[in-house]
Amino acid sequence: MTEVRAEMVANVWRVLVKEGDTVEDGDTLMILESMKMEIPVIAEEDGTVTKIAVTGGDPDDAKSMGDVVQEGDLLAVIE
Repeated sequence: MTEVRAEMVANVWRVLVKEGDTVEDGDTLMILESMKMEIPVIAEEDGTVTKIAVTGGDPDDAKSMGDVVQEGDLLAVIE
């Protein structure tokens, strides 16, 4: 089991996977936004996404942001 955690304070801009999705090492799970920069969150192992702990912004509204996360906050779990 791998817990994917935030590396910095950021807004969750987009969540690209959902619970139950199969991912491979290197797949982008979500995109964070901090200081006008987009930061991809990458899977570090193959597995199945068993938990998404955050909510992203509205994909139909480019300016919409989701949750605000702090450094170390849980983003997702891959098993």
